[in-house]
Amino acid sequence: MTRKIIFLDIDGTLLDYENKLPKSAVYAIRQARKKGHLIYVCTGRSRAEIQRDIWEIGIDGMIGGNGAYVEHHNKVIMHQLIPLKEAKHIVDWLHERGLEFYLESNNGLFASEKFHEVARPVMRIYSMRQGKRTEEVADLEVEDALHGLVYGGPLYRDDLNKVSFILRDYQDHLESIIEFPNLEANTWGGRGETALFGDLGVKGVTKVHAIDVLLEHLQADKKDTIAFGDAKIDIPMLDYCNLGIAMGNGGPEILAMADMVTDDVEEDGLYKAFKKLGLI
Repeated sequence: MTRKIIFLDIDGTLLDYENKLPKSAVYAIRQARKKGHLIYVCTGRSRAEIQRDIWEIGIDGMIGGNGAYVEHHNKVIMHQLIPLKEAKHIVDWLHERGLEFYLESNNGLFASEKFHEVARPVMRIYSMRQGKRTEEVADLEVEDALHGLVYGGPLYRDDLNKVSFILRDYQDHLESIIEFPNLEANTWGGRGETALFGDLGVKGVTKVHAIDVLLEHLQADKKDTIAFGDAKIDIPMLDYCNLGIAMGNGGPEILAMADMVTDDVEEDGLYKAFKKLGLI
């Protein structure tokens, strides 16, 4: 088989909803790499949020910050950052509105003053939307869901991939679009007015653009790409790559457009797809 370049979303694709890495996924990735295939995580997370057991699998690199950062074999291929002037503007605007936030950097997730307190119930709701039961999230702390959080660090920073902030209501997101026309404004944690967070990042940054940058660096062809994902934000990546695989636990939109649907992340979906595709 020709060498394939494989892109894996993390949450709900590589990791299950308890943030655990299935042993079958580790086996599949290691076997595929032994056969010469290249494997990258492709995620909204920044590098500081990539837990150690993912790196210990032996992946070839990552696309992070929804496309702001590209790494291959520990070498940075691309890194697009929010300019310091704009970063200060974001922090000041969020403070003025009384919105709690965290700044997403490869050096850590730098939380605002009251983020821990305000985010606790929000992250419990987020975890329940990912399939956890009420009793399972009763003792959940913010740090269980967001890895790499730093409290008390400087908030005016020049190393930011993006910024996430807790929405009081959807209007906060709509006003962020107006306030920051030179940035990319999105939401996560729910559709439309059910969204829990807004986020702000570099304009024009996408996973698709980052994949293009990596393919050019590798001198590889798009026809050899395979993407795995479970969420609406993964749809452009699945659509762009030669083969797009949706996890069985994915939302209805991605299930409808995928070239193939595998089993649930908790039912060895990644391993089964690798096996079916002849990657292992």
